[in-house]
Amino acid sequence: MRLLRPVWRYPIISVTVVVLAAVVVLHSVGADAVGRWTATAYVGAFVVWTLVRMVRDVLRGHVGLDILAVVAMVATLAVGEYIASLIIVLMLSGGEALEDFAARRARRDLTALLDRSPRTAHVLTHEHATDSDEVQDVAVEHVGIDDVLLVRPGEIVPVDGILLTDSGTFDESSLTGESLPVTREAGSEVLSGAINGSRAVRIRAVRRSADSQYQQIVALVRAAEDSRAPVVRLADRFAIPFTAVSLALAGIAWAVSGDPTRFAEVLVLATPCPLLIAAPVAFLGGLSRAAKADVIVKGGGVIEQLARVRSAAFDKTGTLTQGQPTLVDVRPAGGFEAGELLQLAASAEQYSSHVLADSIRRAAVERGIDLLTAEEASEVATNGVTAAIGGRTVVVGKPAYVASLAADTVRADLTTGEAAAYVAIDSRFAGILVLADDPRPESVAVVSWLRANGVERIVMLTGDTRATAESIARQTGIDEVHAELLPPEKVHLAADLHPRPVMMVGDGVNDAPVLAASDIGVAMGAKGATAAGDAADVVILVDSLSKVVDAVSIGRHTLRVALTAIWLGIGLSVVLMVIAMTGAIPAVAGALTQELVDLATILYALRALGGPPSGLPAAAPPPSRRSDTESDSHRV
Repeated sequence: MRLLRPVWRYPIISVTVVVLAAVVVLHSVGADAVGRWTATAYVGAFVVWTLVRMVRDVLRGHVGLDILAVVAMVATLAVGEYIASLIIVLMLSGGEALEDFAARRARRDLTALLDRSPRTAHVLTHEHATDSDEVQDVAVEHVGIDDVLLVRPGEIVPVDGILLTDSGTFDESSLTGESLPVTREAGSEVLSGAINGSRAVRIRAVRRSADSQYQQIVALVRAAEDSRAPVVRLADRFAIPFTAVSLALAGIAWAVSGDPTRFAEVLVLATPCPLLIAAPVAFLGGLSRAAKADVIVKGGGVIEQLARVRSAAFDKTGTLTQGQPTLVDVRPAGGFEAGELLQLAASAEQYSSHVLADSIRRAAVERGIDLLTAEEASEVATNGVTAAIGGRTVVVGKPAYVASLAADTVRADLTTGEAAAYVAIDSRFAGILVLADDPRPESVAVVSWLRANGVERIVMLTGDTRATAESIARQTGIDEVHAELLPPEKVHLAADLHPRPVMMVGDGVNDAPVLAASDIGVAMGAKGATAAGDAADVVILVDSLSKVVDAVSIGRHTLRVALTAIWLGIGLSVVLMVIAMTGAIPAVAGALTQELVDLATILYALRALGGPPSGLPAAAPPPSRRSDTESDSHRV
């Protein structure tokens, strides 16, 4: 059955081979007329089918190259070269088979994540179940929050959960890029997609399947796999001139020689398989290579945009910086204690999605401070959070926001690289929490590479105050800073950036609008920023800014391969058509020669699966902090 699989997969090829063999046999036994009518009927049916497809394409706004193939088949039949007409049919259908094979080869890396996506989960009837009868296998989408799951050795964690077993070792390479196994202790979060080590563990589900880390990645992969590359548009740029040149050469050959056969001999070599097949293969190869590099690109159109990017904009926190600020100082105002200030601020921050909120909460927990529950809480995006806790109103946020609610707010002096969350309690300024977030080690190298490789304008778009934003910009080599921006202002600035295309790189929920509005939105998605990931065109699956360079480098290499494959096919076809104008290449030989041209262009297009490395130098450590002070502060 395996041997027959290609026959059923590509029926047109199978039927064409049978018809061609029958016609050759009929020709050899002297039944030329029967062979000619058999070939004419079959090729005529194929021409009609091709014309129907062409009309459908035109109605969808796509004017392609199939007209050349139709003219070539009709011409060869008209001059009696019916065997050549069958070879053209075989060539076109065989080209589609080659495209399918190459596409499956190129898509292999892209679908690797889909193939290992967990399908089932082992749900325990109670937390400490040990008997196999107390384990129920259910579809992963049916796992509920707080279900206790058993993950056996070597299995993939099906949903995000909290580890209940004392400790466990997990391979998280598909999520973080870290090749070494990591050890998690009881109470730690274990992400779906991680591979369990040699010991069975129990976890408590904290998210449903659709909301878990690995399923989010799988959804992005599906979107990338199902997207259509812009290869039709790319090929269409060459369609009309190539068709015109081919018909002109064929017409000149006919006019000069006076032989209509010469028209068919030239057009046989003008069939457009290199344009219709080689370019799609190249773009699929680029998508596959990007996925292998932990970069999900949502379509070939994005690949082409990446190749042409001329401006780059970066968010600051979590993008150019580590995104994990640490609490370095608690400065209470008069009448408040440091412990009280941190407890109330961290308790309010439980109701904030801001990047500093998690750092403040984490700092309080690490100091053994219990967090309190709020009776009521609300957040003003990018400005701050207000919570009613134990009968007291607690506000945590930017200095201007807090000052609008507490008139005695005093701005603090900060050193370079520091950020501050301001706190007011019952309309009184209560103090500040000072945090530090250093640049990523690779930020300097990434900015330098982009500038050295044709990206003419590099800017920072951030909601931070200007002083801290300019500090990080100086350390990373960015000389244009737009600070203290709200999300709509980011969108407006990104829309006005030139030259284009513009690539915007961000990671947070507040970056989603500007990522969606940019020509190319790149989300640092390793930490599960789903809103940013959904809005972005490119999602980086590991926590490394250097993957931005990989994305641009892969885009440029892929477009270069696609264009070269197109020009290779056009060049070889034109040369062969010129030779055929002299009558040196009979129609049958020309059809067979064109098969070799197709094969050469497709094999060249597969180079998009590989290619040279990006050449990004090793990341340099960020410059040490200066001791000068700055008069502004912010909530990142």
